[in-house]
Amino acid sequence: MPRSALFVVDIQRELAHDPKTRIPHAERICSAGEKILSVARGIIDPYRGDGGSEQQQTQSPSIIVFVQHEEGPGEGTLVRDTEPWRLVFEPRDGVREEVLVAKTTRNTFESNPDLADKLKSDGITEIITFGIQSECCVVETSKGALKAGFKVTILQGAHSTYDTESRSAVDIERAVEEELGGRGAEVIPWEDAVASWEQRRMVSSYSIFSEL
Repeated sequence: MPRSALFVVDIQRELAHDPKTRIPHAERICSAGEKILSVARGIIDPYRGDGGSEQQQTQSPSIIVFVQHEEGPGEGTLVRDTEPWRLVFEPRDGVREEVLVAKTTRNTFESNPDLADKLKSDGITEIITFGIQSECCVVETSKGALKAGFKVTILQGAHSTYDTESRSAVDIERAVEEELGGRGAEVIPWEDAVASWEQRRMVSSYSIFSEL
């Protein structure tokens, strides 16, 4: 059965929590993230436990990948084990369907050359992305997934970045979506995706993240 991976990209404290450094739309991204993860975990949880139920004896249809960027001292502020580096949303202890992936480049797959093969060996065929920053790690990780042969969906409204002198964060979000759409990715409002997942959860046990 095809499986999907939800990539939560770089929602870290410096970018999303610190009032002095967070992106302008951090509140929107964190609110969306809470709802997205709540539904995603609701799909995963029936497959956890002691194996007593039919679902617990089968593989979860989806996983969640928490991506965390890190920099060396002198390279930036996202230094391992510092407050700016810490994630807003973290994988739960003991949940095999929630994994943490570190990276040092914008493209998660470039930082982790064996990641694509590992995901494919686990039956993953689709990558769904959201997080921070749109034109940096979100787009480059999405492009990396496309290059590796995955189906890619980006959740509109659940990724953002900083304003620049010439473009607002929202303008950059739209430009990224247009670029990824032109490369073959699907662009779906996160609210529509979550509604679809919730509906499928009520009627089916196959991957809610597929066939959006």
